[in-house]
Amino acid sequence: MTDALKRLSEEGVAIWLDDLSRKRITSGNLAELIDQQHVVGVTTNPSIFQKAISEGDGYDQQLADLAARKVTVEEAIRMITTADVRDAADILRPVFDATGGQDGRVSIEVDPRLAHNTKATVAEAKQLAWLVDRPNTLIKIPATKAGLPAITEVIGKGISVNVTLIFSLERYREVMDAYLAGLEKAKAAGLDLSKIHSVASFFVSRVDTEIDKRIDALGSDEAKAARGKAGLANARLAYEAFEEVFSGDRWAALDKAQANKQRPLWASTGVKDKAYKDTLYVDDLVAPGTVNTMPEATLEAAADHGQISGNTIAGTYATSRQEIEAVEKLGISYDEVVQLLEDEGVEKFEGAWTDLLKSTEAELKRLAPSEG
Repeated sequence: MTDALKRLSEEGVAIWLDDLSRKRITSGNLAELIDQQHVVGVTTNPSIFQKAISEGDGYDQQLADLAARKVTVEEAIRMITTADVRDAADILRPVFDATGGQDGRVSIEVDPRLAHNTKATVAEAKQLAWLVDRPNTLIKIPATKAGLPAITEVIGKGISVNVTLIFSLERYREVMDAYLAGLEKAKAAGLDLSKIHSVASFFVSRVDTEIDKRIDALGSDEAKAARGKAGLANARLAYEAFEEVFSGDRWAALDKAQANKQRPLWASTGVKDKAYKDTLYVDDLVAPGTVNTMPEATLEAAADHGQISGNTIAGTYATSRQEIEAVEKLGISYDEVVQLLEDEGVEKFEGAWTDLLKSTEAELKRLAPSEG
């Protein structure tokens, strides 16, 4: 086994695990990944929790207690998921302390059914921060139009945020703007900006999946030449935007107040197409000040045969623009694709949340004490 993950960390990429379950916590597996695989953070989402709770019996005792108390299914889910996030945050606390609060983070998502409701998203984010009650938590807010003012409001209250479901470069710039506006609110309120952190989760493989599907439908040799390039190109241009925004005048004033940059986080890094190397979205997205959150299979692949050869984003911007333009020239609309992916992303998380509600409700009924 190579130590590609160590080299990745040395290049300034924070390695986060895109998975969490009670079994991973109680078995010592999470602690082992931190110790041996350079993992310094954890991300969760409704799909991850739905899978964790529906498999095995790790949650039976807590579910039985919740059933005895006759709590609502929504309350049960929040008690279960915040317990996991709290425990994971405690395991990662030494990393948090060692990195001055930058890493050692665990993300938990607002109810995805609130994605188009700004006020409810803010209220939920505040509630989650209070429930978990750990300084190394990130509250995940989707980058919908309604999510943008929620990001500003929540950051302005001093709550650290992971902005999720970013697909387009335009939306990414809006996310960075919302973050800066939030920091300005926090500064005006007299809050300590050095304690506020954020990452912006920019999705990668889903862009290739959708665009490749359209390329395959065209079937020409010219179209096929554009396969598997848009996802990386899009992410690399996002990093260009990050460098630009966080070296501008507006940032300079916040930097003086000890604010933290909002790091780009590469999400959806599991390779879906077997024609591509399984470490594509790790090896080819190396740059300082980034986070790469990986499903366990991708983490293992990167550890085993990742090829980390320095910064693979610097110097790619002109080529990346050409690769996006090549897709447009085929008649595939970039704007249409990224909007579709955002809409689908929210729908998928809503669907996973609904499944989570159903499976938790069934478990509560199964474990409910008999009357009398």
